[in-house]
This record gives sequence, structure tokens and C-alpha cells, in this order.
Amino acid sequence: MQSNTDRISSLTEQNENLENYFANTIIPQLFVDERLVLRKFTPPALKQFNLRDEYVGRTLEEIKENFRYPTIIENIKFVILTGKILEKEIQTTDMRWYQMNILPYIVRKDKKPKGVIITFVDITPRIQDLKEQETLVAELELLIDTIAHDIRNPISAIGISLQLINRLPEKRSEKSLKLHCSLESSLADMKNVIDELVESHWQRHRYQSPEQLLDIQSIIEDVRITLAPQILDSHAIVTEDLAITEITFIRRKLRSLIYNLLSNAIKYRSPDRSPIISISTYEENGMFVLSVSDNGKGISEANKALIFEKFKRIRSSEEGSGVGLYLVNTIVTNSGGKIEVESEMGRGTVFKVFFRLNETAIIE
Repeated sequence: MQSNTDRISSLTEQNENLENYFANTIIPQLFVDERLVLRKFTPPALKQFNLRDEYVGRTLEEIKENFRYPTIIENIKFVILTGKILEKEIQTTDMRWYQMNILPYIVRKDKKPKGVIITFVDITPRIQDLKEQETLVAELELLIDTIAHDIRNPISAIGISLQLINRLPEKRSEKSLKLHCSLESSLADMKNVIDELVESHWQRHRYQSPEQLLDIQSIIEDVRITLAPQILDSHAIVTEDLAITEITFIRRKLRSLIYNLLSNAIKYRSPDRSPIISISTYEENGMFVLSVSDNGKGISEANKALIFEKFKRIRSSEEGSGVGLYLVNTIVTNSGGKIEVESEMGRGTVFKVFFRLNETAIIE
């Protein structure tokens, strides 16, 4: 049997190995025990989260202000409870993006999580590249849809003109008949090209990003930074009340949805007052609801039926392509959700977006 001296020596060696590992790791890592007490952290974590040596032994509740996202404690509890690895992208206090992995620290004897190891991998360059790619993809999708929309109308007009020419009683020469047949054939070819481009080839190869667990507050903050000039110029006040803080969804689509709703709330503000915009999340009838309300101009009952149509703008005096709300509606309906609008002229508008509530959502 192993003596007490041998056991102490073995534990000391293991502790030294762990200390050496944490001291020499070049990525930010935290070791948090099952009581949510910070036990160790690597030097990069010390710098990244503005930690201090005296924070070791404190609970995360005491130092949670050092972390930019609000759900770290709930995420750790989830991993300790389930023993499952949790991965998500977060943004830290220095505005950089990280892939956060929370891994259960399992003691072999008990085979139960006794804490977690949290690893942060800097993915800021990848996120920036992804945003640029998503912008290009969105522009390409819009370009294809616009081409299809703009070309189909003149093609239809040409087709109608050819039908009318066919009904004319005048005799035509053999040469003109051949020319007419050639025009009809070319017109049919053009229709086939458009149909193939939009309905089959483009739909099959349309860019698809994977779904992932997203921190809603981080997405909102990202959108706020993008719209910072408009927010400052309009003196807008944007508030948040997030009862649900996470959702499994496609990042670029959720960001596009929030961006368009927030941008519209600023764009269609009342000339008599500064915009007050409230973003909230909650559960309703088993669905996750994202609500964006404003105190802007409002939307008439007649225009409510038009706002989700492509290339429709209810006020031509405002800048825009008329596709923002169309894209929002497309994103929501394609995900199996729905969108509702409540509005009163001169008082403001509320957009309620309903999503399926995934089992990993964190409800505060």
C-alpha cells in the first residue's frame, strides 16, 4: 500500500505539474471549482480579464464585472450539472472575440465534475473576416434577387409585345417570320437562364452558416457599435431587458435581424423627440420572443401589409433599398418562427420576433 508520505509526494507533484501547466500556457484559461470559486488562471487570462493574484479564492460572483458577458456563471453551472462541454463565442472587455470552451473537470474517483476548465481562443481575425464574407454574401444574394426582379419585368413586357405582334393581320415576309421566331426563342432562353439562376442553381448553392449557441447581449453590442454614428447623431437611447440571454441560431442572420430592426427604429424616428428604443427577450407560449419597440413615427394599418414586401418602402423620403424588413421576415419564417407588428401613428412601433425556444437557452 502507498504510504501517507508517498501520497503527499504524489499530490505535491501533481499540484506542481498543474501549476507549471497554468504558468506556461499561452492562452487564457481559468480553473473554477464546483462552488464557483476561482482556483487558478493563466498569465494571459490575468491580462485579458484584468485579474489579480488576490482574486484566487474568490467566487465568480465577486469578480463577474471583469467578464463582458452576463451568462458565464449560468454556463458553468450547466456544465457542472450535466458534465457536457459547452462552446460559444463571446466578446470581452477589450472588444475582442473569443471561442470559449467550458470543459468539466472530472475526478476519476467520483466520476463527477468537480469544477471546470475554461479556455479562451482568440478568434477576432476570423470574426472580422467572417463579417466581411457575410457582407459580400448578403450583397451577392441581394444582387441576384434584384437582377431576377428587375429583368423579369422587361422580359414579360417583351413577351406580351410578341404575342400582340402575332395577332396582327398583316402579312409578313419569310425573313420577318424567321426573325420573330428567333426573338421568341431568345426570350425563352432568357427566361430559362433567370429561372435556373434563381430557382435552382442559386438556391442549391446559397451560403449556409452553421447554427451555434449565441450570447444575445454580445450580438446587440456588436450591432450598437456598428450603428454608433447613427445612435449618436439621433441622440437615441437604447435599453435592454433580456430575460433570455442565449439562443441557438445562425450568427449572421441574428445579427442582420437585430441590425435591421434597430436601424429602422432610428431611421423612422419622430421629428419631435429623440428615439427611445427598447430591446427585450422573454418566453411566451413556449417560444422565445425578441421584441424591439420604439417611440417613432409609427406605421399605418394600410402600410403594415406592405412593410415585409421586397423593394417596398413606406416613406420614399428615407434612404434604403426596401429589403431590410423583407430579409428580417425571410430569416424568421425560414427558421419556423413568425413576426408580429404593433404600431400606432405618432406613438411608435413594436416588432415581436418569435423563435423556437431551444433547450440550452439561459433564462434568468
